[in-house]
Parts: sequence; C-alpha cells; structure tokens
Amino acid sequence: MKLDSSFYERDTPAVAKALLGCQLISRVGGESATTSGVIVETEAYLGGGDPGSHASKGRTPRTETMFGEPGRAYVYLIYGMYYLLNVVTEPVGTAGAVLIRALEPVEGIDIMKERRKCQPVKNLTTGPGKLTQALGITIEHNTLDLTQDLIWIEPYTTGDVQGSSRIGVSDGQALRYFIKGNPFVSR
Repeated sequence: MKLDSSFYERDTPAVAKALLGCQLISRVGGESATTSGVIVETEAYLGGGDPGSHASKGRTPRTETMFGEPGRAYVYLIYGMYYLLNVVTEPVGTAGAVLIRALEPVEGIDIMKERRKCQPVKNLTTGPGKLTQALGITIEHNTLDLTQDLIWIEPYTTGDVQGSSRIGVSDGQALRYFIKGNPFVSR
C-alpha cells in the first residue's frame, strides 16, 4: 500500500525517521523495468534558518517545489552530474524535504546494474546519486506525485534507527538518520 500525502504532511525530521525501512519503488521505463530498494538512510532539510537547506534564503524558482504539496519529488542536479531525490514534507507554504541517501536493493537488481554500469550489488545504491541512477530517476521527475504509479514509497520493514549530523553540513544538527548496521548506508 502506497504512503499517502498525509504521511508526508508533518514535521520533516519525523518523516525522515519514518521513511527508514520503507520501500522506494520505480517503474521508470515501464512495468518490466521495476526497481526498488529499502530506504536505509535519509537526511532532513528544513526551510529558513537551516544553512544546509536550499530553502534557507526563502522561495526561489529552484526551491519552489520544497514549499509545495507534501509527497512530491524534489529532484535536482548536483555537481553537474548527479540527480538527488528528496521527498517534500510539511504543509503547503512551509519548506521541508527529506533526502533519500541510500537504499538496500530489493527488486530489479540486474536493471540497476545495467543503469549504473556496476556489478557489485554493494555499490549500486550506497549514495544519493547512485540510487537515483539505479532507479532511473532524473530531473524530469521533479514535482512528481509520489502517491501515483511511476515512483512511490510503501511501508516494508523496520530496523534500529540511529541519528547523526548530516554529511557535508557542519551545523551540528542531528538531521541524518540511518538503519544501524545496514551495509548499504553511505560512507
């Protein structure tokens, strides 16, 4: 059963924790190209006052999606080469998004290997740019409704949730969450 928009319309850190153990499913390329993985690592990004957030300085054309409907995809390009998938959270008008940082592959592993030009399963989805490539997610999926049938998230399993500061953001906030001991958590 897909998570509905009410799941996402709440506090960003709470959504980031609750997404751990859920399954991210992609049918990019059609039903025969279904790929999925269990979310094992996330990061919460808030609005104004969060120096790590794109929305720290308010609304811009780039951040408009973060202020929009909860349950939408916020996809952007980083370093000119990697697409990153975020899930929009909070009520409309309040910026918030959860970055999906890592997955444990479940379905369509051969498709993921082909998309990533990578053989070891261990390297397929252990980072936010890797997982979008493996699942076929690109900038054209920005603003996509994640409660529909192309890319969506379902409850799946649980694990021992841990928290730490975000990767590459030295603000001291514990807004990174991961499943303790999972070998697919990014390094």
